[in-house]
Amino acid sequence: MDIIYLHHLTVDTVIGLWDWERQIRQTLVIDLELGVNTGAAGANDDIAHTVDYKAVSDRVIAHTTASEFKLIEALAESIARILLSEFAIEWTRVRINKQGVVRNVRDVGIIIERGQRD
Repeated sequence: MDIIYLHHLTVDTVIGLWDWERQIRQTLVIDLELGVNTGAAGANDDIAHTVDYKAVSDRVIAHTTASEFKLIEALAESIARILLSEFAIEWTRVRINKQGVVRNVRDVGIIIERGQRD
């Protein structure tokens, strides 16, 4: 399996449990890895045989910007479902970083993997 990745995608959204978090937009840093066989694309130099990472980026940004989840776990699950159902991939890893949310900790987040990884 080959992996197409998008790292450090920044998106502003409403996310969090606390009242003050529901009143502001916070910046999340999202890393995506997409499991796909890119052999045909490499051989044919044709985007029709791979995943359009601009389309992936645009879709994740639109979804995350419009969302208002309390937990990054729920957001990560929703992103993974979108990626697996809307794009020709077999597996995905979604990493969401909610920087600066805990005092004295730079990075706080979650990493999930969904689908079948060969």
